[in-house]
Amino acid sequence: MTTPRRRAEMFIAAEQDRRFRTSAVVDERTMLVDMLGAQRATLELKCSGLEAELELARRSVEPSTLSLLGLVRHLADVERRWFRQVMAGQDAPARFSSPVRPDGDFDGAAADPAVVAEAWEAWRAEVAFSEALVADAPDLDVVGEDSWRGPVSLRWVLVHMIEEYARHNGHADLLRERIDGATGV
Repeated sequence: MTTPRRRAEMFIAAEQDRRFRTSAVVDERTMLVDMLGAQRATLELKCSGLEAELELARRSVEPSTLSLLGLVRHLADVERRWFRQVMAGQDAPARFSSPVRPDGDFDGAAADPAVVAEAWEAWRAEVAFSEALVADAPDLDVVGEDSWRGPVSLRWVLVHMIEEYARHNGHADLLRERIDGATGV
């Protein structure tokens, strides 16, 4: 007889999982940075071990254009927006979406090795920029100017990014389960 499994079991063995190792008693910056890092690692984990051209670009259900690859492209643009544009004040247009193609991040997620490589390269570059900006900030009260919300603190951006990744990692859970049946945290 097999032991029943819980839906929320670990995606990988607990002893191999390094995502949530931060102490629950640390300073605010460390906690926020590590929580965001864990959410980023979860996205990578949910996309790992898949055939890039077919499975990463697989859509959820029609008419949705939601896919794991679309999430990678979307989150690259989100990282770019909040950290480069808002917090660093750079003129850095989105990589995958535009005013003409507002859903280009998802619509352009094609089953093509070059598209997959470009998405991961962009995402990793934006994450590296974000991590450097946060590490170099004197404190979490640094303020950027957002055209939508007005002044925002680095603290707010970090909390927002944790929420953004957590929400989309929920989508990634469902997408991954549909692709190969893999479930878990």
